[in-house]
Amino acid sequence: MKTLIQKAKIVNENTIFQGDVLIENDTIVRIGNTLSTENVDTVIDAEGKYLLPGVIDDQVHFREPGLTHKATIESESRAAIAGGVTSFIDQPNTVPNTVTQTLLEEKYQRAKEVSFANYSFSMGGTNDNLEEVLKTNPREVAAVKLFLGSSTGNMLVDNPETLEEIFAKVKMPICVHCEDETTIKKNTADYIEKYGDDIPVKFHHLIRSEEACYISSSKAVELAEKTGARLHIYHLSTAKETALFRNDVPLRDKKITAEVCVHHLWFTNEDYDTKGGLIKWNPAVKTQKDKDELWKALLDDRIDVIATDHAPHTMAEKQNPYTQCPSGAPLVQHSLLVMLETYRQGKISMEKIVEKMCHNPAILFNIEKRGFIKEGYKADLVLVDLEQEYTVNKDNIFYQCGWSPLEGEVFHSKVTHTFVNGHLAYENGNFSDERKGERLLFERE
Repeated sequence: MKTLIQKAKIVNENTIFQGDVLIENDTIVRIGNTLSTENVDTVIDAEGKYLLPGVIDDQVHFREPGLTHKATIESESRAAIAGGVTSFIDQPNTVPNTVTQTLLEEKYQRAKEVSFANYSFSMGGTNDNLEEVLKTNPREVAAVKLFLGSSTGNMLVDNPETLEEIFAKVKMPICVHCEDETTIKKNTADYIEKYGDDIPVKFHHLIRSEEACYISSSKAVELAEKTGARLHIYHLSTAKETALFRNDVPLRDKKITAEVCVHHLWFTNEDYDTKGGLIKWNPAVKTQKDKDELWKALLDDRIDVIATDHAPHTMAEKQNPYTQCPSGAPLVQHSLLVMLETYRQGKISMEKIVEKMCHNPAILFNIEKRGFIKEGYKADLVLVDLEQEYTVNKDNIFYQCGWSPLEGEVFHSKVTHTFVNGHLAYENGNFSDERKGERLLFERE
C-alpha cells in the first residue's frame, strides 16, 4: 500500500520546507520534491497545510481497567488521533493499580485489541513492590512511574529508604509526580476548618501550593543526582521549580528532565472563577507569574516536553463539592490545537512545538523510529490547516466523558489528517474502523 502526501510544509528538526512524503505500508520510504505518483494507491494534496510528526503524549490516564465509566483505551485513543496524537504513554493508577508484571501485560494486551494510537504503559512503583519493578523490560516498557504525592490506591511512595533503592536500581526512566503530601494535608485541613467540604476551588493552588511542589521536586532531583537515576519530572506547575533544571547540555545527555502540560501554559488561577472544578488538576493551575516562567523555561529548554496529563472524569463527578471533586480533565484531543493557537499568538515557533511534542518525547524515552519525519521511520504523521476556524463544542468532542475545559474556545487551526503506522486513521472528522496502533518499542540495552 503506497500513499503520497504532496506539497506539504514539512516541519522537522528545526526546519520547515515544502516537499512530498511517500509512505509504503507503515514506513516513510522517500522524502523529496515532485515525487512520482506512479504505482501510488492514494495521493493527498497537502498544499498550504503543515505536515508534522505524530504527537507523542508522554502522560495520559485512559482509565482502563477499573474506571471505564470515565473513559476507555478505545475511546480516548480515538480522541487522541483526532487531535494528532499518534502515540501515548499511559499511567499505572488504574484499578487495580499497575504494580505487577501480570497486570502490566494485561493492559498491553487490551490496547493491542482496541487502541487507535500507538501505546505504552508505565510500571507503577509502591513502597513494597521493588522486586516486581526490577522485572520490567526496558525494551518494551516506557518507564517506571512513582507518585510522590497522593494518588489512587496504594501508589504513594513515601518511604525514603524504598525511594532511594528504586532510584539506585532502576535503569530506565523514572517518571515522578512531585507534590509533598505532608504540606498538602496540612493546607487541606486548614481550609476544611474554615469552609468545610465546600472549599472554593479558587484556593486549590494555595492548598496544593508552590511549596508542596518544590519540596517534592527538589528532593527528587537531589536523589537523582545522588544515585545517578534517569529522572523525568511530570507536569511542572511553578516558577520556582524551573530553577532545578538545566539547558546547557543536549537532551540526549540529560539525566534529569522535565515536562509541562498544556493546561499550565494556558490557564491561570484567575480562571477558577469561571471554570471552577473543571480546571481542578494536581498539581494545580497556579498564577500568571508561574505561567510566564513555565513558558520561559520551555522556550530556553530547561523544560523538555509538552504533554497533557489527560485525566477524564464524568461531569457529575466534577460537580461535587471541592473535597469530593476529583482532579484532572480531558485534553488529548486538543493539546496540539492549544499549542498551534499559541504559535498564532507569537509565543512559540512551529519548529519548537514539534520539538517539544514529537521529537523530544521520542529522544527522552528512546522510542524506536518515531517522532521524526525521516526515511525508514514509522509513518506517524499529522496534517494541520492553520486557516480553519474550529470551536470546541459537545458535537465535536470525542472523549467518552463528553466535555472539555476548553468548550466554547475558538481555535484557528484544525487537524485534518492523522496517519498511524501509514494508515489514514482520521480524516476531517471521520475515523477508520481499523485500529492500527502498535506497542511502542525502546532503543535501550
